[in-house]
Amino acid sequence: MANYELTVPLRDQDVEQLQVGDTVYLTGAVFTSRDMGHLEVKKTLQAGGHLPVDFAGSVVFHAGPVLRKNGEGWDMVVVGPTTSFRMEPYAEMVGQLGVKAIIGKGGMREGSVKAYQKYKQVYLQAAPGCAVKLAAAVKSVDGGYWLEKGMPEALWILNVEKFGPFAVTMDSHGRSVYQDIKDEALKIMQTF
Repeated sequence: MANYELTVPLRDQDVEQLQVGDTVYLTGAVFTSRDMGHLEVKKTLQAGGHLPVDFAGSVVFHAGPVLRKNGEGWDMVVVGPTTSFRMEPYAEMVGQLGVKAIIGKGGMREGSVKAYQKYKQVYLQAAPGCAVKLAAAVKSVDGGYWLEKGMPEALWILNVEKFGPFAVTMDSHGRSVYQDIKDEALKIMQTF
């Protein structure tokens, strides 16, 4: 297991070096998105519209941040992970957009494992309960889109420095800690 400090945007070679069990810190732009944000991306693409950000090489954080208005800008109060499997239906779309890493909690399922191999992506597990620590690594909030969907559901652009630590729990080589746990649980259950 190795430790990495990576700069966003990520390249294929950044992702391909990562293995399940590695620890990652990120510096650069990280986008937050969850259910409604993913749906808005899908609807925009289907309508032939333009997305407000370039997802190539990006990191998407499945999070529901809390921000405070500061004049014309925003300050991060807390930002913690939300459960990722709800975004599973968008795995192929996210890969096609060029997203290189997803941060969240709980992992994703088999469809994402295949997409991660195909599009050279990784899943980074954030520790639940780390919202204050993660917020401290947000140096600025560089904008938000779809605010009418509510603060947690908006697409936020976070400028982060040494953001983490995150554990690689799904890698671009087809390995998934979550699948390993499921397989082991099935073996144990078969012994009863």
